[in-house]
Amino acid sequence: MKRTPVPPLAREAEAFIEMLTAERGASKNTEIAYRGDLQDLLSFLARRKQAPATADAEALRAYLKALDYLGMTPRTVARRLSVIRQFFRFMLAERVRDDDPASTLDSPKLGRPLPKVLSRVQVDSLIAATQAKGALDGGRMETLLEILYGSGLRVSELVSLPLVAAERDPTMLIVRGKGDKERQVPLSDPARVAIAKWLHIRAGALAEGATSRYLFPSRGRTGHLTRQRFAQLLKEAALAAGVDPAHVSPHVLRHAFASHLLEAGADLRSVQLMLGHADIATTQIYTHVIPEKVRALVEDHHPLARRKRRPAS
Repeated sequence: MKRTPVPPLAREAEAFIEMLTAERGASKNTEIAYRGDLQDLLSFLARRKQAPATADAEALRAYLKALDYLGMTPRTVARRLSVIRQFFRFMLAERVRDDDPASTLDSPKLGRPLPKVLSRVQVDSLIAATQAKGALDGGRMETLLEILYGSGLRVSELVSLPLVAAERDPTMLIVRGKGDKERQVPLSDPARVAIAKWLHIRAGALAEGATSRYLFPSRGRTGHLTRQRFAQLLKEAALAAGVDPAHVSPHVLRHAFASHLLEAGADLRSVQLMLGHADIATTQIYTHVIPEKVRALVEDHHPLARRKRRPAS
């Protein structure tokens, strides 16, 4: 079936997207998300015979109300509103407009959901289930889980790890994260052992005679294991481990990494750096899912306390 081409955005929106990628280093996923949000907004404005340069606050409020009417969650509406505000601030800065109609818009009230967290027993069960599977798939999945739980990577960072990052038995991984920023994260001993075993069987994931620059190669278009495929494999591992698949995702394991570190006495600043959070306020949400005694300890020593120890991975 022939794909319908995506219609181009208005020139102001294209200029805004170009600025995001060139000046802010926005990832391809961010660009796609912003482009989709802006396309939806501009289509709505066009139906009201308004354009980016002429849209008023009333039209923008009507758009937000329409999103609510369609059943979008407050969090999704807030994300769309963030894009709108950035877009209209950009047009004001570029003198496309001499006013900012988005500046008067109210944000939807958000309840801050607590992150889902797996227990250490559940994480151990997931890893044990992959070890029992053995062979190529089991070895790859064990390595993925050990790195994810032991280092707290984002799933996109995990699946696209370059082979050179894991060669020569490293104690630290250099990860390229959001905004193309690099950070160092520690590798646990179990993760290093799993990587060493995986490197011995990794060639089986490649076509005969082929090479790949990725630690977790794939014969698909991206050249490496995709986020979607990893999420599917994680659900399968949860079933095998007797853990409810609805409670398991790559991001939940990242949450487990952060929460278990804090429980073991790590300070928020250290966890923030390992997770790659730009703002420590994002990391603070984990203090709500750890025991009261530990929470008080973390908050008393935030943000300058040194990390005492890490939990066994």
